[in-house]
Amino acid sequence: METAGGIAETFRNGTFLVTGSTGFLGKILTEKLLRSCPVKNIAILVRSKKGFDASQRVADIYKQALFDRLRNEKPDFMDNIKVIDGNIEEESLGLSTTDRNWILENVNFVFHCAATIKFNEALELATKINIQGTNNLLTLAAQMKNLKGFVHVSTAYSHCPRNEIREQYYPTPVTAKELKNMLGSDDLSESKILENWPNTYTFTKAITENMISTNENHLPISIFRPSIIGCTKSEPEPGWLENMNGPTGILTGVMVGFLRTINIDTDKVTDIIPADYTANALISVMWDTVKRHEECGYTKYEQPKIYNYVSSADSPLTWNEYIGGMTEHYNVSPPLRSMWYGFFIVFTNLWIGMVLKFLLHRIPAAFVDFLLIISGKSPKMLKMYAKTEFMTGLLHVFTTSQWKFDNSNSVKLLSSLSIEDRDQFEFGMVNFDWKSFIKSYYYGIRKHILQEELSNLDKALSKNRKLYWLHKLCVVLFFYFILQLCWTCIRYICTF
Repeated sequence: METAGGIAETFRNGTFLVTGSTGFLGKILTEKLLRSCPVKNIAILVRSKKGFDASQRVADIYKQALFDRLRNEKPDFMDNIKVIDGNIEEESLGLSTTDRNWILENVNFVFHCAATIKFNEALELATKINIQGTNNLLTLAAQMKNLKGFVHVSTAYSHCPRNEIREQYYPTPVTAKELKNMLGSDDLSESKILENWPNTYTFTKAITENMISTNENHLPISIFRPSIIGCTKSEPEPGWLENMNGPTGILTGVMVGFLRTINIDTDKVTDIIPADYTANALISVMWDTVKRHEECGYTKYEQPKIYNYVSSADSPLTWNEYIGGMTEHYNVSPPLRSMWYGFFIVFTNLWIGMVLKFLLHRIPAAFVDFLLIISGKSPKMLKMYAKTEFMTGLLHVFTTSQWKFDNSNSVKLLSSLSIEDRDQFEFGMVNFDWKSFIKSYYYGIRKHILQEELSNLDKALSKNRKLYWLHKLCVVLFFYFILQLCWTCIRYICTF
């Protein structure tokens, strides 16, 4: 059943506040809103960083290729962006009186995308950003005179200790207030507080959700839970991405021959979703939130609705299919920056993994470091592998497990959109074309992460052939050494 009032029309002449606008999802969301909706203003909350004030940081961001299409279609799009210097970690968001008053008078819609997504972030800092930062924004939102909708971006893995995650709230070991009191205690270690949660990111997201669930400020609010955000499928261009988070970092490491063994259960489903589809779903959730509360006249503030946005429920993709698809494209278009031929061995047993990492990472790294030392340079490879193995180790829960997600609210939302809105804000994953997406993903990594154009393909193929034969030679020498070692041991045993 379609709901009256299209998405673009609902947002006509509206003013948005977007936190986390300098992040991956925040940029794509802002670009899509400006390109597809007749908005009045998008206020982006940006903090000063590394000697650059908010305006300077924003000027660099909007020069990126991501905004080329928007620049072509709407050359004056910067006129619709209002940069606000602020920090969600600070009380009252560190806003000036002028900016705060402007927000309270003008903002109609709030997208809260800001968060620390580091899995190994200290619990105290993760709490300050993800929990207290959200509370600071909720307090401000409660004072906005014309607020129509607020969407908080969480994660589908907020309750990852569970095997099945439905679109509902679950109990957590502590409340936000209790956690705040615990952090100053010397009696409780971080691991005891986290209990079964694998990292501070998912833990603080779970606590934040429960804090929002009470809706003490009586806001028109919803919670959006995306799974693993990959590259864009089509908008504003296929294959756009900008960071090495999650599967992107793993695949990039394999592509350049740096990672040769990875902790992955290839039979498990990897819950990847396209970045542009994610932004479309997020915008649609805002539309649904606004319409839902308009229909009840903003008199009934129910428990905020949760939307799980995942791919596994409608179009599951295994790690084997994902990596296999990437390998196909590697064979025809390897990167020129490869340090070795791209091969890898997967493992799930941690003891086997230790052996594989020693043989395939540590020994070659030590050899390269030795060459660097005798040539008068500083060794670096062992340190690089130690850091990389630590970071990939943080992902092992998500590369060796899978969850059963319920996405009923997201499915119902999609069905409620008009045909025009479904075309303009596509986010359905049923019968998704993974083959073309994986191709875009591979070439997106090649272009945006490795900074390589296809014009270097002949050189890359030539180099890859040489690396292939060098790899084969090393394999032969390795097995020759093993056979010689076995033969020596047998002869030694036979002498007794």
